[in-house]
Amino acid sequence: MPWDQVGMPALTRDTGAKPLPQQAPAHTRPGAGLSQYERHGAWVVVARGAYDMDSITPLADALSSAVGRYPKVILDASGITFADSTLLNVLILTHRTGTLRVVAPSLQLQRLCEITGVDSLLQMRASVDDAAVS
Repeated sequence: MPWDQVGMPALTRDTGAKPLPQQAPAHTRPGAGLSQYERHGAWVVVARGAYDMDSITPLADALSSAVGRYPKVILDASGITFADSTLLNVLILTHRTGTLRVVAPSLQLQRLCEITGVDSLLQMRASVDDAAVS
């Protein structure tokens, strides 16, 4: 039989096999959350959770908006549980656009910044008050 006349095989009987279970999406990181407030004339963005290409948009939007309106923007990074190059890119862009201070980065974020050399570019501080007055 020529190849162009071959059709799809038809199921002729029930094999009794159970359908495969639905697979969970590959990205199952806990959600990310934000809160924002003003402190000593600076805008503080508090980030919590995991930040990657699927969850970065709200944080990127918050930092972009803040850097356009405030002389200093502070990212409280103490609640960030996961970060990848997507977050590093946002931090670098924010730094280039205005004054950014990163407060109390988690160990994972701190290590990521060290490995990539971003820690020499960004200004890290221990507390929000320290970042706001420096």
